[in-house]
Amino acid sequence: MPNYNKPHQFYAGVDLHARSMFVHVLSAKGKTVFERDLPAEPDAFLDAVQPFRKNLVVGCECMFAWYWLADLCEDKRIPFVLGHALAMKHIHGGKAKSDKIDAGKLANMLRGGMFPLAYVYPRAKRQTRDLLRRRSFFVRQRSQLITHIVNTNSQFNLPPFAKKLSYAANRSAEIAERFADPSTRLMINADLRLIPASGRSSV
Repeated sequence: MPNYNKPHQFYAGVDLHARSMFVHVLSAKGKTVFERDLPAEPDAFLDAVQPFRKNLVVGCECMFAWYWLADLCEDKRIPFVLGHALAMKHIHGGKAKSDKIDAGKLANMLRGGMFPLAYVYPRAKRQTRDLLRRRSFFVRQRSQLITHIVNTNSQFNLPPFAKKLSYAANRSAEIAERFADPSTRLMINADLRLIPASGRSSV
């Protein structure tokens, strides 16, 4: 996995959360020039790093709240790098852990060329990516529900379905009537109601 290793005058490690962030800024010589817990807001961040903007790089770990910080840095032309969470063993493997410690480690990893990179997805393409991710989720969910119906049918040693349940026209309330047990019928009807109308399945 590639690491970020470009030289800068200042290195900012940001331990970012939904409502707060701890910012730790190191000089090229390894001296701490700023460390503070701040609200996770653009103005608070820009005010904090203003004295170091001339040659600064900002790094944070990949988690759900990084988007606004990446976009802010792009707008202000501040180099931003995203750390690969699974590769951040320096943080996850430590005995002592706090926002302050994590931010300091992020800054040190940036300075030392040991910051594992994750992909910063361009903001113009994120909506399409999210749509495709959501569609993939529904396709998997649909396949799981249909598979559950087929497996339940086999579990009770009932005759196999004559037609593929992947087609909506082949799914009806009569499927649940195959099962004598009321609880099983309720379960199968729940599966049928939850199956998305579109998508493909191999079952």
